[in-house]
Amino acid sequence: MRIDMNSDMGESFGRWTLGDDEALLDVVSSANVACGFHAGDPSVMLRTLSYAASRGVMVGAHVAYRDLAGFGRRYVDESPDELKADVMYQIAALEGMARSVGAQVRYVKPHGALYNRIVRDEAQAAAVDESLAILTQPGAVVGRLAAQAGLRVFHEAFADRAYNADGTLVSRRLPDAVIADPAEVAARVLRMVCEHEVVAIDGTVVPLNADSVCVHGDSPSAVAMARAVRARLESEGVAIRAFAGDAAASAARD
Repeated sequence: MRIDMNSDMGESFGRWTLGDDEALLDVVSSANVACGFHAGDPSVMLRTLSYAASRGVMVGAHVAYRDLAGFGRRYVDESPDELKADVMYQIAALEGMARSVGAQVRYVKPHGALYNRIVRDEAQAAAVDESLAILTQPGAVVGRLAAQAGLRVFHEAFADRAYNADGTLVSRRLPDAVIADPAEVAARVLRMVCEHEVVAIDGTVVPLNADSVCVHGDSPSAVAMARAVRARLESEGVAIRAFAGDAAASAARD
């Protein structure tokens, strides 16, 4: 049994530091690198990519609405054409920087408000469609459209986020939306990976099949949480391996 562990990275900006990317890159197998629209700047992007390349961690483009002030967590009412251009711009910037350090962008993972919106919004989901594999939550419209377009689709679970009974994430505006205890998170993830289910905030047991588990890099205990999750999984015989590595190998065979 195996699973990918991913985390959002490169979210510092100028003199403002968020998260410990270097430490997390020693734990996770995939890095979702911010592309400058919700967080990050060129220097941060390049540094994060260099760290990832030196550790053999797979890289994905963490694309978002153009919303630095709101950290990409505010909905932006832009047209599908505008959104498509914004997404293409972010991916192109990250791909160019990745090549300079010997890395390759393997997938796309939308961020924040964009991620949540394209779970259901057909028009904006279609605008995110690209040539790369996409990482999204099970049942998302963007995943269905990507699959119809012949793209690889991978599904993720969230280690430290509470779930609603319908399988969506509890809004961060609500109490107990984020789980902070590393031991509790590690136990939840083990159940997600081995039993393919998660207990929702109302006690409902929700089926959950995931290729990857996300540990958010901006939480205060992110590194401790990631280490606890990995240690618990490996103690039960679960290997940590990048899902995008499988996608790349498959593409090479084809």
